Amino acid sequence: MLLIAGYIIILAASFGTFAVHGNVFALWVPTEYLAIMGLLVGGFVASNGPKVLKSAVASLGLAFKGSKFNRAVYVDLLSLLYEILAKVRKEGLMSIENDVENPDSSPIFGKYPTLAADHHLIEFLCDYLRMMVGGNLNAFEIENLMDMEIETHHQEAHQAPHAIDEIGQAMPAFGIVVCVMGVVNTMGSVGEPPAVLGKMVAGALVGTFLGILISYGFVGPLASQIKQKVSESGKVFQVVKVVLLASMNGYAPQIAVEFGRKVLYSTDRPTFIELEEEIKSRKS
Repeated sequence: MLLIAGYIIILAASFGTFAVHGNVFALWVPTEYLAIMGLLVGGFVASNGPKVLKSAVASLGLAFKGSKFNRAVYVDLLSLLYEILAKVRKEGLMSIENDVENPDSSPIFGKYPTLAADHHLIEFLCDYLRMMVGGNLNAFEIENLMDMEIETHHQEAHQAPHAIDEIGQAMPAFGIVVCVMGVVNTMGSVGEPPAVLGKMVAGALVGTFLGILISYGFVGPLASQIKQKVSESGKVFQVVKVVLLASMNGYAPQIAVEFGRKVLYSTDRPTFIELEEEIKSRKS
């Protein structure tokens, strides 16, 4: 919603202020709009492969939605991790084998439907719990593997916003291309009256105006919003990583989830007392 509000402010500031001292209809040159949008779409398609294009289209909705990662989600995640580790501590690692192999039918995961709907998170968690159950890897090896997987996820998730940002940076140049084409057209009509030539030059300059406006007023903010949402989505993997590693290093479940709490952003991090009371209430 903030993105839409920002777009409205940008349109009001550009077209609105122009309308105060000029004729806003002078900015309506359909061929310039058609050319600039065609260059945008063509450049974007030519610059990226099918996977990135598909990911970019799918990610557009992220920019217009509020973040799903809030304090409640992180409290659920820490509570889930505590419950799993408490079961391991009480009944042994083999006690969670069925939960790990079949999370969809697990009574533990079933208590947290919001988290269960995030298939990437559940897959990440279950994969490393499965390694812990197997007992063939030590904490150092698992940490290295987690770091590489998180980095891979980070790179993959940022491909779409990076591609959108790149085409946004190209828009001013595309605006110049459209403007030059308009000037060339004008130069071929030098015999026309000054009023006609002036209108043609103004129409050509609209191309430059559109290129800069679309770049910094629309595509840039869109890419920035998607980058922020993607970065927020990676925090849950860091929480899982530090909690599981703390457990593997011998810390009690209550202390292990405290490791996870400490890596959260300050705006989403519950206090120690809040988390402790939440875990106690769920246990009872």
